[in-house]
Amino acid sequence: QVQLVESGGGLVQPGGSLRLSCAASGRTFNNYFMGWFRQAPGKAREFVASIYWSVGNTNYANSVKGRFTISSDNAKNTVYLQMNSLKPEDTAVYYCAARQVMATEYTYWGQGTQVTVSS
Repeated sequence: QVQLVESGGGLVQPGGSLRLSCAASGRTFNNYFMGWFRQAPGKAREFVASIYWSVGNTNYANSVKGRFTISSDNAKNTVYLQMNSLKPEDTAVYYCAARQVMATEYTYWGQGTQVTVSS
């Protein structure tokens, strides 16, 4: 059974940094896209970044491009989201998700981790 467990959220001042982790288990994820999504209060969930695990190709939302970096550690079966130059509008619950390469929807989701950017 696939499990995705996020960690690393917290409270940070504007301009600060956080690194989120997503520990994945239950299968081999070589043919999976791993994604980070976020949902702010009263807003729809939105895509943040994704990585094709076995190849390393990445994709970012325009709102985070140049500030966030997604990466993976195959040995630890973990995906990371390094977030720099954080803004108050980055405040949200951040979710890790996984989908097979040929799938159109993300199938597996973590429980989420809260990120709050405030002075």
